[in-house]
Amino acid sequence: MSEAPRQSGPPLLIPAIVMAVFTAASAALGATAARDNSPGLLAYELTHHWSQLMLGALVFGTSLPLLIWSATVYRRLHRLGVTAPGSAIAYGGGLLAAASLAVSGLLTWTTAQISGSADLVKALTALGFAAGGPGFVVPFAMLLAGVAVPALLLHLMPTALAWAGLILAGLGALATFALLTPALDVLLPITRFGGVIWLIAVSVTLPLTRPRRAEQLVNA
Repeated sequence: MSEAPRQSGPPLLIPAIVMAVFTAASAALGATAARDNSPGLLAYELTHHWSQLMLGALVFGTSLPLLIWSATVYRRLHRLGVTAPGSAIAYGGGLLAAASLAVSGLLTWTTAQISGSADLVKALTALGFAAGGPGFVVPFAMLLAGVAVPALLLHLMPTALAWAGLILAGLGALATFALLTPALDVLLPITRFGGVIWLIAVSVTLPLTRPRRAEQLVNA
Protein backbone atom coordinates (compact mmCIF):
# COMPACT_ATOMS: atom_id res chain seq x y z
CA MET A 1 0.00 0.00 0.00
CA SER A 2 1.22 3.49 -0.84
CA GLU A 3 1.76 5.85 2.04
CA ALA A 4 -0.97 8.46 2.50
CA PRO A 5 0.12 12.02 1.68
CA ARG A 6 1.11 14.10 4.68
CA GLN A 7 -1.20 17.03 5.26
CA SER A 8 0.40 20.27 6.39
CA GLY A 9 -2.77 22.23 7.10
CA PRO A 10 -3.64 25.75 5.93
CA PRO A 11 -0.91 28.31 5.27
CA LEU A 12 0.16 29.94 8.53
CA LEU A 13 0.13 33.38 6.97
CA ILE A 14 -3.65 33.48 6.43
CA PRO A 15 -4.78 33.19 10.10
CA ALA A 16 -1.82 35.36 11.18
CA ILE A 17 -2.92 38.21 8.90
CA VAL A 18 -6.58 37.84 9.92
CA MET A 19 -5.53 37.99 13.57
CA ALA A 20 -3.41 41.08 12.89
CA VAL A 21 -6.33 42.86 11.19
CA PHE A 22 -8.74 42.02 14.02
CA THR A 23 -6.16 43.01 16.64
CA ALA A 24 -5.53 46.39 14.98
CA ALA A 25 -9.25 47.05 14.58
CA SER A 26 -10.06 46.18 18.19
CA ALA A 27 -7.14 48.28 19.43
CA ALA A 28 -8.34 51.29 17.44
CA LEU A 29 -11.92 50.85 18.65
CA GLY A 30 -10.91 50.38 22.28
CA ALA A 31 -8.27 53.10 22.40
CA THR A 32 -10.58 55.57 24.15
CA ALA A 33 -12.52 53.02 26.21
CA ALA A 34 -12.93 53.76 29.92
CA ARG A 35 -11.09 51.54 32.40
CA ASP A 36 -12.72 49.81 35.36
CA ASN A 37 -11.34 52.45 37.77
CA SER A 38 -12.72 55.36 35.75
CA PRO A 39 -15.47 57.39 37.49
CA GLY A 40 -17.26 57.83 34.17
CA LEU A 41 -17.31 54.14 33.27
CA LEU A 42 -21.08 53.65 33.33
CA ALA A 43 -21.68 56.85 31.38
CA TYR A 44 -19.15 55.74 28.78
CA GLU A 45 -20.85 52.36 28.37
CA LEU A 46 -24.23 54.04 27.91
CA THR A 47 -22.98 56.51 25.29
CA HIS A 48 -20.81 54.01 23.40
CA HIS A 49 -23.17 51.05 23.28
CA TRP A 50 -22.64 50.05 19.66
CA SER A 51 -18.89 50.59 19.67
CA GLN A 52 -18.61 48.36 22.75
CA LEU A 53 -20.72 45.69 21.07
CA MET A 54 -18.43 45.84 18.05
CA LEU A 55 -15.34 45.77 20.26
CA GLY A 56 -16.58 42.64 22.01
CA ALA A 57 -17.28 40.97 18.67
CA LEU A 58 -13.84 41.87 17.32
CA VAL A 59 -12.00 40.60 20.39
CA PHE A 60 -14.01 37.39 20.33
CA GLY A 61 -13.33 37.02 16.61
CA THR A 62 -9.59 37.41 17.15
CA SER A 63 -9.55 34.19 19.14
CA LEU A 64 -10.52 32.10 16.10
CA PRO A 65 -7.52 32.77 13.79
CA LEU A 66 -5.25 32.43 16.83
CA LEU A 67 -6.69 28.99 17.51
CA ILE A 68 -6.21 27.98 13.88
CA TRP A 69 -2.63 29.30 13.82
CA SER A 70 -1.75 27.46 17.04
CA ALA A 71 -3.12 24.13 15.81
CA THR A 72 -1.43 24.54 12.42
CA VAL A 73 1.98 25.45 13.82
CA TYR A 74 1.75 22.50 16.22
CA ARG A 75 1.36 20.13 13.28
CA ARG A 76 4.03 21.99 11.29
CA LEU A 77 6.58 21.63 14.08
CA HIS A 78 5.84 17.91 14.34
CA ARG A 79 6.32 17.56 10.62
CA LEU A 80 9.64 19.38 10.93
CA GLY A 81 10.81 16.79 13.44
CA VAL A 82 10.18 18.59 16.74
CA THR A 83 9.63 15.90 19.37
CA ALA A 84 10.45 17.98 22.47
CA PRO A 85 7.63 19.48 24.60
CA GLY A 86 7.99 22.86 22.88
CA SER A 87 5.32 22.18 20.26
CA ALA A 88 2.85 21.00 22.91
CA ILE A 89 3.61 24.08 25.04
CA ALA A 90 2.97 26.26 22.00
CA TYR A 91 -0.34 24.54 21.29
CA GLY A 92 -1.45 24.69 24.93
CA GLY A 93 -0.47 28.34 25.20
CA GLY A 94 -2.32 29.15 22.00
CA LEU A 95 -5.46 27.39 23.22
CA LEU A 96 -5.41 29.22 26.56
CA ALA A 97 -4.71 32.57 24.88
CA ALA A 98 -7.55 32.06 22.39
CA ALA A 99 -9.93 31.06 25.20
CA SER A 100 -8.97 34.15 27.21
CA LEU A 101 -9.61 36.40 24.20
CA ALA A 102 -12.98 34.76 23.64
CA VAL A 103 -13.94 35.29 27.29
CA SER A 104 -12.74 38.91 27.20
CA GLY A 105 -14.75 39.62 24.06
CA LEU A 106 -17.91 38.06 25.47
CA LEU A 107 -17.51 39.99 28.72
CA THR A 108 -17.13 43.24 26.79
CA TRP A 109 -20.25 42.42 24.76
CA THR A 110 -22.16 41.55 27.94
CA THR A 111 -21.08 44.76 29.67
CA ALA A 112 -22.54 46.77 26.80
CA GLN A 113 -25.98 45.30 27.61
CA ILE A 114 -26.03 46.63 31.18
CA SER A 115 -27.46 50.07 31.86
CA GLY A 116 -28.32 50.33 35.56
CA SER A 117 -25.58 48.95 37.81
CA ALA A 118 -22.28 50.79 38.01
CA ASP A 119 -20.79 48.15 40.32
CA LEU A 120 -21.67 45.31 37.94
CA VAL A 121 -20.28 47.20 34.96
CA LYS A 122 -17.08 47.87 36.89
CA ALA A 123 -16.72 44.21 37.87
CA LEU A 124 -17.33 42.93 34.36
CA THR A 125 -14.97 45.52 32.86
CA ALA A 126 -12.23 44.54 35.32
CA LEU A 127 -12.74 40.85 34.51
CA GLY A 128 -12.72 41.58 30.79
CA PHE A 129 -9.43 43.48 31.16
CA ALA A 130 -7.90 40.67 33.21
CA ALA A 131 -8.92 38.08 30.62
CA GLY A 132 -7.83 40.11 27.60
CA GLY A 133 -4.75 41.57 29.33
CA PRO A 134 -2.59 39.27 31.49
CA GLY A 135 -5.01 36.37 30.93
CA PHE A 136 -4.23 36.52 27.21
CA VAL A 137 -0.65 37.78 27.15
CA VAL A 138 0.85 35.22 29.55
CA PRO A 139 -0.34 32.08 27.69
CA PHE A 140 0.37 33.90 24.40
CA ALA A 141 3.95 34.18 25.63
CA MET A 142 3.98 30.39 26.06
CA LEU A 143 2.93 30.06 22.42
CA LEU A 144 5.80 32.30 21.34
CA ALA A 145 8.34 30.45 23.48
CA GLY A 146 7.06 27.03 22.39
CA VAL A 147 7.71 27.94 18.76
CA ALA A 148 10.89 29.96 19.26
CA VAL A 149 12.87 27.45 21.34
CA PRO A 150 12.72 24.46 18.97
CA ALA A 151 13.11 26.81 15.99
CA LEU A 152 16.30 28.17 17.55
CA LEU A 153 17.71 24.75 18.45
CA LEU A 154 16.91 23.16 15.08
CA HIS A 155 17.67 26.27 12.99
CA LEU A 156 14.16 26.39 11.53
CA MET A 157 14.17 30.18 11.19
CA PRO A 158 16.68 33.03 11.32
CA THR A 159 18.41 33.15 14.69
CA ALA A 160 17.51 36.81 15.26
CA LEU A 161 13.84 36.05 14.71
CA ALA A 162 13.90 33.14 17.16
CA TRP A 163 15.58 35.31 19.81
CA ALA A 164 13.02 38.06 19.22
CA GLY A 165 10.30 35.52 20.00
CA LEU A 166 12.06 34.49 23.20
CA ILE A 167 12.43 38.11 24.32
CA LEU A 168 8.75 38.78 23.68
CA ALA A 169 7.88 35.57 25.54
CA GLY A 170 9.94 36.72 28.53
CA LEU A 171 8.22 40.09 28.60
CA GLY A 172 4.85 38.37 28.31
CA ALA A 173 5.62 36.07 31.24
CA LEU A 174 6.51 39.11 33.37
CA ALA A 175 3.08 40.55 32.51
CA THR A 176 1.71 38.12 35.11
CA PHE A 177 2.61 40.77 37.69
CA ALA A 178 0.49 43.38 35.88
CA LEU A 179 -2.29 41.87 37.97
CA LEU A 180 -0.48 43.30 41.01
CA THR A 181 0.72 46.68 39.73
CA PRO A 182 -0.40 48.92 36.85
CA ALA A 183 3.26 49.86 36.35
CA LEU A 184 3.69 46.68 34.30
CA ASP A 185 0.66 47.30 32.07
CA VAL A 186 3.09 48.53 29.39
CA LEU A 187 4.18 44.91 28.88
CA LEU A 188 0.70 43.98 27.65
CA PRO A 189 0.65 45.92 24.36
CA ILE A 190 4.35 45.23 23.75
CA THR A 191 3.80 41.48 23.89
CA ARG A 192 0.42 41.57 22.19
CA PHE A 193 1.32 43.67 19.14
CA GLY A 194 4.94 42.55 18.99
CA GLY A 195 3.78 38.95 19.20
CA VAL A 196 1.28 39.35 16.35
CA ILE A 197 4.00 40.83 14.14
CA TRP A 198 6.26 37.93 15.15
CA LEU A 199 3.58 35.40 14.18
CA ILE A 200 3.43 36.95 10.71
CA ALA A 201 7.22 36.77 10.38
CA VAL A 202 7.22 33.14 11.52
CA SER A 203 4.43 32.33 9.06
CA VAL A 204 6.65 33.55 6.23
CA THR A 205 9.94 31.98 7.33
CA LEU A 206 9.00 28.63 8.93
CA PRO A 207 9.61 25.95 6.29
CA LEU A 208 7.17 23.24 5.29
CA THR A 209 9.88 20.58 5.30
CA ARG A 210 13.43 20.28 6.58
CA PRO A 211 16.34 19.61 4.25
CA ARG A 212 17.28 15.92 4.29
CA ARG A 213 20.81 16.76 5.34
CA ALA A 214 19.56 18.70 8.38
CA GLU A 215 17.37 15.76 9.40
CA GLN A 216 20.33 13.42 9.20
CA LEU A 217 22.44 15.74 11.36
CA VAL A 218 19.75 15.93 14.05
CA ASN A 219 19.08 12.20 14.04
CA ALA A 220 22.77 11.28 14.05
